[in-house]
Amino acid sequence: MKKIIITGTSRGIGHELALQFANAGHEVLALSRTLSKTLLANENITSLSVDLSKESDLIQVSDFLKTNWKSVDAIVHNAGALLLKPFADTSTEDFETIYKVNVFAVASLSRICLPYLEKGSHVVSISSMGGIQGSVKFAGLSAYSSSKGALITLSELLAEEYRDRGVAFNVLALGSVQTEMLAEAFPGYEAPISASAMANYIFDFTLKGNQFFNGKILEVSSTTP
Repeated sequence: MKKIIITGTSRGIGHELALQFANAGHEVLALSRTLSKTLLANENITSLSVDLSKESDLIQVSDFLKTNWKSVDAIVHNAGALLLKPFADTSTEDFETIYKVNVFAVASLSRICLPYLEKGSHVVSISSMGGIQGSVKFAGLSAYSSSKGALITLSELLAEEYRDRGVAFNVLALGSVQTEMLAEAFPGYEAPISASAMANYIFDFTLKGNQFFNGKILEVSSTTP
């Protein structure tokens, strides 16, 4: 049984992923602002209401780990914030809001978990194809896509810094996935991959991917981006 931390679990990929790990017998710490009744009812899941953009909220995670877990086997940085706005109208405050969730929260949570990450632990960050090649299909994602690019670079650097400890950091750059966030941002667009299908892939990669990869960005997409 592994101990897995997953962010962004109120809906979409994160919600499906938390259930898959729990139903497979693993112990899950689910972090999101809004708590899911389904996850709360699962005996293998501990849900904490955390606003990842507020570093003060992450104290809850630190307290939980000190009290309950002696180690963390994997982290899936799945939570993400999206802003659809023309670049000319995107303010510095807009950029800061997106970066707080997509980059700064990943750094803060990883730092909190470092004392609990042992040899063989795997940290998986969910980025976007837009962070690799820009948003070819959708205009107006300058803050979102650039933050996902920063997340990629951060993960590469951490993989090198903690290589000797045997902790792996990898990135999955996803293409379009049919989630509530996508539907809200782009009404009418239908992605070729469901949230549950993508969760299946991430589930397997989280458990086994660090045997083959470290400091790598894997493009998981049948679309561009």
